[in-house]
Amino acid sequence: MGSYQIMTGNEACARAAIAAGMSFFAGYPITPATEIAELCSELLPQNNGVYMQMEDEIASIGAIIGASAAGKKVMTATSGPGFSLMQENLGWAHINEIPCVIVDVMRKGPSGGSATLPAQADIMQTKWGSHGDYRSLVVVPNSVEEIYTETIRAFNLAEKYRQPVILLYDAVLAHMSEKIYVRDLDEIEIINRSKPSCDKKDYNPFNYESSKVAPLASFGEGYKIHFSGLTHDETGFPVSNQNTTGLEVLIHHLFDKIDDNYDKDIKKYETFMVDDADVLVVSIGITSRSAKAAVAAARKQGIKAGLFRPITMWPFPHDDFSRINLKSKAIVTAEMNNGQLNQVVIEDIDRNQKLVMKNLYDGNQIRDIDILNSIIEANKYEQ
Repeated sequence: MGSYQIMTGNEACARAAIAAGMSFFAGYPITPATEIAELCSELLPQNNGVYMQMEDEIASIGAIIGASAAGKKVMTATSGPGFSLMQENLGWAHINEIPCVIVDVMRKGPSGGSATLPAQADIMQTKWGSHGDYRSLVVVPNSVEEIYTETIRAFNLAEKYRQPVILLYDAVLAHMSEKIYVRDLDEIEIINRSKPSCDKKDYNPFNYESSKVAPLASFGEGYKIHFSGLTHDETGFPVSNQNTTGLEVLIHHLFDKIDDNYDKDIKKYETFMVDDADVLVVSIGITSRSAKAAVAAARKQGIKAGLFRPITMWPFPHDDFSRINLKSKAIVTAEMNNGQLNQVVIEDIDRNQKLVMKNLYDGNQIRDIDILNSIIEANKYEQ
């Protein structure tokens, strides 16, 4: 049987990673994510794993990519400034379909910003941080318990679909202590990457047939493996610039392997009182907890409010959100930035629906009363 335990968000992340089978962590200390690295430095040696403190975040993501190619389950953890430094290597991991988990604990920016103050301003960077076309997978928990479960899911998605997965949460959740239920290891679903069963001479490290993900051999197992940052074919070797069809195939595959499995396996969101909502609040992470309290308070005042919370942030569940918000006359976006989630939501609303932004980016958490006031304002709108 499992047990109830009290831990912080960062502790939950580290312990869940170990439970998911992480055996290698490389990172560089940065507030407010440092505790993840600190705990991994203690736990990994006790669990036959390896911890490496690197000289910077560029080296950190490079190290986990190499360890993953050698067959390890891997993770690094950082905050906005370090995540910015990781983008070139992140793109390299995407084009070579290398499983890895990157934790971004958001703090106030831009640049160095305010190291100890929370924010939610990395939403767009987690989707578009590296150049070119690729499909980001980003999960956003809103509690310490959900950090635990979503860390495990992040590893499972990374291993199953052979790609980087980003776990995104903010400094409030990182340092918040809550009681959570931790299942025993034999109760946790753990997914490991598929391994090749063909003759070593017949192995190709990539498969661009529709959305199929190729088995991933590890360096040192005797298979011929070639990784490159250049556009490549199924063998891993570069495609000629004159081969326009071959250049397109890889990009289609990076999208198809996610899109074709999205509804079945990747999409995840929470709704609260949305069936008859005149005002629909959209929020993520710690702010969504204030939003849920505001929705409950609005209901007590006779306002039909509801909440839509993405848990898989990217790809965003556009179809489901469009269907749910059809009956609402107004939408409220609540977020600790200057409107990044708002820019996503605006794609899916009708021109007759009012859109109210509740933004705060002074380093404080948005209170439920502030979101309630925005709900009241939105409820006055007549379509």
